[in-house]
Amino acid sequence: MKNSKQHKKIVSFGEVLMRLSPAENRKLPQARTMDFYFGGTEMNVAASLAYFGEKTQQVTNVSKDLVGDAAIAAMRQFGIDVSAVNKVDHPLGIYFLEVGSGLRASKIAYNRLHGSFANITPESVNWEEVLEGAGFLHWTGISPAISEGAYQTLKEGLQVAREKGIAVTADPAYRSNLWKYGKDGHEILKELVGMSTIFVGGVNEINEILKTDFDFSKEGFIEASKALLEACPSIEKVFDKVRDGVSASWQKIYGRAWTGSEYIETQQLEITNVVDRIGTGDAYAAGLIYGLIHFDDQQALNFANAACALKHTILGDANLVSPEEVLEVIEGSTGGRIKR
Repeated sequence: MKNSKQHKKIVSFGEVLMRLSPAENRKLPQARTMDFYFGGTEMNVAASLAYFGEKTQQVTNVSKDLVGDAAIAAMRQFGIDVSAVNKVDHPLGIYFLEVGSGLRASKIAYNRLHGSFANITPESVNWEEVLEGAGFLHWTGISPAISEGAYQTLKEGLQVAREKGIAVTADPAYRSNLWKYGKDGHEILKELVGMSTIFVGGVNEINEILKTDFDFSKEGFIEASKALLEACPSIEKVFDKVRDGVSASWQKIYGRAWTGSEYIETQQLEITNVVDRIGTGDAYAAGLIYGLIHFDDQQALNFANAACALKHTILGDANLVSPEEVLEVIEGSTGGRIKR
């Protein structure tokens, strides 16, 4: 895979949101002003990959107003191709984030169910054109949960990707509070995972999709991965991020994977002064995709884990680091010494 996919673009499908957040760890009732960022889990992956030097393209809807224009400008600044972004007469989705600290958890409130992305339709995306020259298509379980149109649009894209032999990375996070349009989220996610090739998730996600009860041990992860590969034969490999949250400000993470024939894992990385947890899972997915293009499975997993760790130190949704910075962490440079 690492040779055949090199220099091909990575396409991501998903909602672009405006994030509003009080500064300096304030709670919302304390705030009189808020910082804003543009993000969204799939866009965050595209932005990170663009910073790694990869060619990326986002497929989405934004509002036909100054907010949508600003979202497009933000994507362009990250280096994302916006030629498949549609402008529609519906508002851009937003979410509010109170950033936690220490033992106080962060809190999020979304306003997205009737926004611009919820009104995307298969007719608005020319997947044959979008996926021409693509090496990867990335999606998450959030997108098909937003609306019937988003589900059908993604499904059509996955069908075209399969016909073209494009690798599909699936991060099928199940969010029960999003599935409001009458469909069984578990069944849809199983269907869409069955059209994908790389699974970015672990025991919890597999249990949600297969309605199983594997435990979180190494053996449980291996057995869950084998069950997933049996139920969804198109899946080739499973890559998981394991988090040990000591507090909102102190996190420990490591990566583990089932390659179809063997279990591999990374060293644990510790982040003792978290700046921003938003987008850390997206940084893992982006690091994994980059790693699968350029390295073997073990180094790809190492790269994903180190990229995820670095994102905890960066404000905003996107992981604005270079491949060299990630590789330095893999090689043991975690002391944070000033570079002169």
